[in-house]
Amino acid sequence: MSRIGKLPVNLPQGVTIKVNPGNVVAVKGPLGELQQKVDADISVTVEGNVVTVKRPTDQPRHRSMHGLYRALIANMVKGVSEGYTIQQELVGVGYRVEVKGQVLEFSLGYSHDIHFEIPKEVKAVAEAVKKGTNPTLTLKSHDKQLIGQVAAKIRSLRKPEPYKGKGIKFVGEQLRRKAGKSASAK
Repeated sequence: MSRIGKLPVNLPQGVTIKVNPGNVVAVKGPLGELQQKVDADISVTVEGNVVTVKRPTDQPRHRSMHGLYRALIANMVKGVSEGYTIQQELVGVGYRVEVKGQVLEFSLGYSHDIHFEIPKEVKAVAEAVKKGTNPTLTLKSHDKQLIGQVAAKIRSLRKPEPYKGKGIKFVGEQLRRKAGKSASAK
């Protein structure tokens, strides 16, 4: 049995889950609504405030999907009840970000500003920059997959370089630093 797959998913107060025809799981909560299509072989049952995911056989294909779909359902339940937050830090002289509705305007050391449009499900907040600190961008959403994809795309605009660490990084991320050139000894 899959260790993750056999764990039941407990529904918090205010969250409802429904298994629609075609094995589509719909989760509704105070922060929004999410849907996920589940493979036809995997069965999802709702009993009171507990959701269980079962597989028909011990085939490797069924075993791999068992834990996956349980984790996806648990992420959806957490998302519509609590939500997800990702913080990113802009490290570099003159690097900044401005939020204008659903468009982020980055200044990342290029000859031009970068305008990045985010989906309507994601909310962005840029904290005011205090002297001596790096600007931070906070993303909030109820969809874990979407917010992760948006954060990865933003990070790809200027990945942290290994020598000085300049670029867009996640708050708390440990960067692998390289030693620079050393003075030549003749």
